[in-house]
Amino acid sequence: MSLLKGKIIIAEPFLGDKNFERSVVLLCEYNEKGAIGLVLNQLTNLKLDDVIENVYSELPLYLGGPVERNTLHFIHRLGNEIEGAVDIGNGIFWSGDFKQVKTLMNIGKISEDDIRLFIGYSGWSGGQLEGELKQNSWIISDIDASLIFETPSKNFWREVLKRMGGQYKVLSNYPTDPRLN
Repeated sequence: MSLLKGKIIIAEPFLGDKNFERSVVLLCEYNEKGAIGLVLNQLTNLKLDDVIENVYSELPLYLGGPVERNTLHFIHRLGNEIEGAVDIGNGIFWSGDFKQVKTLMNIGKISEDDIRLFIGYSGWSGGQLEGELKQNSWIISDIDASLIFETPSKNFWREVLKRMGGQYKVLSNYPTDPRLN
């Protein structure tokens, strides 16, 4: 399977990078210059109204990655209801007019089932992610909006692998620290 925007990359259980341990990253952009993605399963203790003024929403914030943690990013399944949204496939949209999103949140038209918000993002320069794939650091797979928005983050890595079946289902049961078995 090849890298494309809208695909996910799943961290191998032996990946030695604490930033991506047991992570599932949605690729929002991918080309010869590099890749931008968002870690789908690293929930923070912050809520949206902790970091943005004049928004009346306690939607949780996720850590999108180690890059520019002072920025806010979002994915959603609202499609063209959000102006400027980028269709990345399988019912998943990236970004769009955040003022419009804030307005829709404040009047209760957007729920946690529709949108996921991130602090920071994950980024790779041209060729970097391909090198990591050659080192077997990541597994590439497809994903759809329902899995993203309806699966609790705590079980997300494991659930994605289980749904892939075969050897990946076995891998989903690999302990976080095998020394504790």
